[in-house]
Amino acid sequence: MKQQSQTRVEKPIQSLQEALDYCRKLGMRISQQRQLILELLWRSPEHLSAREIYNRLNQQGKQICQTSVYQNLAALSQHGIIECLERSEGNLYGSFTDSHSHVNCLDSEQIFNVWVQLPNSLVEKVEQQTNTKIVDYRIEFYGLCGKSS
Repeated sequence: MKQQSQTRVEKPIQSLQEALDYCRKLGMRISQQRQLILELLWRSPEHLSAREIYNRLNQQGKQICQTSVYQNLAALSQHGIIECLERSEGNLYGSFTDSHSHVNCLDSEQIFNVWVQLPNSLVEKVEQQTNTKIVDYRIEFYGLCGKSS
C-alpha cells in the first residue's frame, strides 16, 4: 500500500483557510465544488473515498457530479493540499498533510491517524543500511480494533 506521489508543501496545511489560501497561491481556481470538497474533508475526522464524498455532498443537497469530485480530489492531492491513501479498494482522502502515520484496523477497516517519532538510533540505523539521509517517514501499522493479544 503506497502513498500517491504528491507535491511537497512548504509546511503542513492545518486548516480549511490555509488550504484555500494555498490553492490561490498555486493559481488554482476555488470553484464551488472544490470549496465544498475541502469543507467536507476538514469537517470529517475519518478518511473518505471519492464515492463517500460524492454521496455525502449530494445528501446535503449540494449538487455535484461524480466526475467533478474525482477531478478535484486528484488536483488537490497532487498538489499536497489533501492526503491521498492508495488502497486496493480505492483511494481514501483526508485533510491531514503533516507527517503522520496510520493504524489500519483489520476488522473494522478504520484508519486512525497517529503521530509517532522513531528513536534517533533507529533512524540512523536505517540511514546507514541504505546510505540515505532520512528527512521524513510515515509508518503503516495493522491491528485489530478493541482486541488485545
